[in-house]
Amino acid sequence: MLTFTLAVLLLFITPGPGVLSTAGVGAAYGFKPGLSYVAGLFVGTNMVALAVITGLAALILGMPVLRSVLMVASVAYLLYLAARIALAGSRVAFIEAKSPPGPVAGLLLQAINPKAYAVNTALITGFAFYPASLLIETVSKLLIMNLIWVPVHLGWLWAGVTLHRLDLPERSHRMINICMALAMLGVVALAIWSAARAPS
Repeated sequence: MLTFTLAVLLLFITPGPGVLSTAGVGAAYGFKPGLSYVAGLFVGTNMVALAVITGLAALILGMPVLRSVLMVASVAYLLYLAARIALAGSRVAFIEAKSPPGPVAGLLLQAINPKAYAVNTALITGFAFYPASLLIETVSKLLIMNLIWVPVHLGWLWAGVTLHRLDLPERSHRMINICMALAMLGVVALAIWSAARAPS
């Protein structure tokens, strides 16, 4: 169980679409909108975990066409969120990005987030520690995962909000938002690279 807990911690604290977008929303919009977004991520994460447990995720990801559609949707949505964060509070051409992404945005991100499926699959199907009962082990894993997921994401939100609250010039805030968005684009590039290398 200790090995599993350490694996959860290491997988959850590493930058991925969820934590980066959480910090980005916090930096761009503040605590309340960020908390609303995190609530959607939380529901989405647990939906992905249930999809892995029931085998639905394996069924979907086992079909190359659906896997490709999921990847394209994920990349497109991450680009959209990155643009919202980068343009927060500004007008660029016809784009106005004053409203923050809400809980639905967080839920949708996790529903199409390849890292969420990969992490949940690795954690739920691996690290067996209670062979006497698969049910008890699965429930224990979900409990541990959520007990770590919540403070990790709140920590990333706090980091973003701290940047938001600093008395920085508007240009500096804009640069922070753009850097957050660029970090998300880096994740997009890694996701595309990983998908291209994966056996079909």
